[in-house]
Amino acid sequence: MTLVAEWEKSSFSGAHDSANCIELAAVGGVVLLRESDAPANVLALTRGTLAGLVRQVKAGSPGGGFEPPVHR
Repeated sequence: MTLVAEWEKSSFSGAHDSANCIELAAVGGVVLLRESDAPANVLALTRGTLAGLVRQVKAGSPGGGFEPPVHR
């Protein structure tokens, strides 16, 4: 069975044809994140990990203290 991602653009990304968009999709228990101008580069996160990333960005320290999980 193949799961299909239905991508949605952020309402903060501007017009629908803008190349400067962040897109999200939920597939199974994973949230997928990508940029419209590089759709092949997809970041797969749990909901909790995405929430942590959003908290860090809102705190003004993108990447500062955020440690994405490492899957081996």
